[in-house]
Amino acid sequence: MNPSIQDPLPGIDQFRLDGQVALVTGGTKGLGLAMASGLASAGTNVALVSRNLDEAEQQATQIASQYGVHAIGLAADVTCEEACSLMVHDCRDRLGEIDILINNAGINIRGPVDELSLADFESVLATNVRGPWLSTRAVIPGMKERKSGRIIHIASTLGLIGLSNRTPYASSKGAVVQLTRAMALEFAPWNITCNAICPGPFLTEMNYSIANSPEALATIVGATALNRWGELREIQGAAIFLASRASSYMTGSMLVVDGGWTAR
Repeated sequence: MNPSIQDPLPGIDQFRLDGQVALVTGGTKGLGLAMASGLASAGTNVALVSRNLDEAEQQATQIASQYGVHAIGLAADVTCEEACSLMVHDCRDRLGEIDILINNAGINIRGPVDELSLADFESVLATNVRGPWLSTRAVIPGMKERKSGRIIHIASTLGLIGLSNRTPYASSKGAVVQLTRAMALEFAPWNITCNAICPGPFLTEMNYSIANSPEALATIVGATALNRWGELREIQGAAIFLASRASSYMTGSMLVVDGGWTAR
């Protein structure tokens, strides 16, 4: 049926998230906190997950005060199967069924292949790949039961292109890209979408140590069309969009927010 004047399109209302519940791993700093705050501004009740409970609770209190939503802090190691199950149970018990999962927890260990240890490589893959898989597995039964849900993985521009001295991180984020596609196909019959955000160079704590290095200025920031680091506010729109009804016909997509890096 074609929309008419008597049946207007929803427009900006599609981006409202009033009363929904979001679980955000790695949600107490950087991109995770920015995305959680963005969802809260659209009316979402949020659970912020960190390994540090005090930090998670402090940030949750601030979000609740600022946006007038319910917000809680949870402690969990997303590489641990039992911890992910408890994390989801606690979130449901305190906030209700989970509508949105943002798998943001991640680490990066840089260096040449021959100077990195196997433990370095495996620790990055454990957090960046096993973590999203375990967290998603823990929330998906509830979403299937309600035939509704939004899974948002945080991949990276480095899941799409290469960069030297980043083999653990690039490998893990490439895996997240494929994880997103496979999960999108698997969950579609239950009206559950699975998409990924691929951030470019954002100036987060993960990047402070290299922010002003010649390599970063030349090969990272200098590689973007906008020739600068991304600002935290610039990730919020992508998260709100993928969490909302506005993205209901998107699944298995990589939403690139990279200042034009991959356009070159």
